[in-house]
Amino acid sequence: MIELYTWGTPNGRKIPIMLEEVGLPYTVKAVNIGKNEQFDPAYLKISPNNKIPAIVDPDGPGGPISVFESGAILVYLAEKTGKLLAPSGPERYKALEWLSWQVGGVGPMFGQLGFFAVRSPEKSALAIQRFTEECGRLVRVMERRLAESPYLAGPDYSIADIACYAWIFAGATFLAPVLGPVYQECPSVTRWLATVAAREAVQRGMAVPKV
Repeated sequence: MIELYTWGTPNGRKIPIMLEEVGLPYTVKAVNIGKNEQFDPAYLKISPNNKIPAIVDPDGPGGPISVFESGAILVYLAEKTGKLLAPSGPERYKALEWLSWQVGGVGPMFGQLGFFAVRSPEKSALAIQRFTEECGRLVRVMERRLAESPYLAGPDYSIADIACYAWIFAGATFLAPVLGPVYQECPSVTRWLATVAAREAVQRGMAVPKV
């Protein structure tokens, strides 16, 4: 059974959603990042970057394997099960494109906006403007894609949608005071959010870990 190390962050929620979608049994090991549990030496052996999420699969190819970085885990689980990532062809590469887009853009930029606009006790107007503008640009990029396609990789739901969902959801909720006007301009993103949110596996995954 897969061991999932995670916490209730957008990155942390991707993997329980994926595990629920593909139906793999797993146990949850909560890593409380508020208490710096990600720096525990035992966890370092699993996740060298001291970040969540990570998994340990005792039934990996060739024996037990640990995988860290949410994008890598999504690809690993998709290839392990043959689900939610096309084995070849344009849809596969579209899914990998949008997965990379989230990992390299949406996650870092939304994370910085959350820090400067919401969590930081000292507000920097320049930083808030910078990251609000970039996050707005990214949401509009997504809007253009979803205006022409039901899902990010094409007609079918994929790991690209799983990767993006928790972050785009956070943008519509936690970051609504700064990004709300952008979302109001993006009906295709709003439609996609509602469609993904209605999936039972997504609802179960978003509730992990239960603490």
